[in-house]
Amino acid sequence: MAETMADGKRALRLAFKRIEQEVPQRVASAMRWLRHPSSRWVRIPAGIFLVIGGIFSILPLLGLWMLPLGLMLIAADIPFLRKPMARFAIASVNLWSRLRARWRGK
Repeated sequence: MAETMADGKRALRLAFKRIEQEVPQRVASAMRWLRHPSSRWVRIPAGIFLVIGGIFSILPLLGLWMLPLGLMLIAADIPFLRKPMARFAIASVNLWSRLRARWRGK
């Protein structure tokens, strides 16, 4: 059981690092700060806010992008969400990279 939890934590950490490579430096440093254990009291409300914002994605500025990011932030503190969110994040970043490469190639 402890091994599975460690695997989920490691997978989520790798997913966050992969996303940080794709986003602007300011966003990446904010994500690193939010992942830090001492930021837990900011991370949880931010994750909840992002999930709620993602649900109301038809409103301006709020979008569907907020839902997975909020779930990833919450997954940092909820062990059973770590592996699924890490797999989703890595698959999404890989898809984005392929689409961006195809778009640049045209």
